[in-house]
Amino acid sequence: MATSEPHPKGHRCPCTSGDLYASCCGPVIDSGRAPGAVRLMRSRFTAFALGDAGHLLRTWHPTTRPARLDLDDGMRWLRLDILDQLRGGPFDDDGVVEFEAFYRHADGRGSLRERSRFVRDDRVWFYVDGVVGTD
Repeated sequence: MATSEPHPKGHRCPCTSGDLYASCCGPVIDSGRAPGAVRLMRSRFTAFALGDAGHLLRTWHPTTRPARLDLDDGMRWLRLDILDQLRGGPFDDDGVVEFEAFYRHADGRGSLRERSRFVRDDRVWFYVDGVVGTD
């Protein structure tokens, strides 16, 4: 369910890492900074789950960032599975994260699978783009 309210800090993180929001995606969403591509990917999933378009736009690389982002209030993001990671660590300048995100919508349940590209500019990680796949 998309909302504009912050996630309660004592609850489990929507990214389904198993950690509390306050020690998982909360600090990344608050600061806009992640130590690596996977943490940024998790925070972006959480932003979709919470309806936080601001975080999504702030963490989108300026060369590919849309002017605005309209989130679907009827979409409920349920789970994130990280399937693969290439580079994207604290000493890398780029990385790729493959994930599958599960959702529920009025039309039913489904999933989105994507290989996302990330870059680190001036010590800040950004989402660049991704290739959506079905398998």
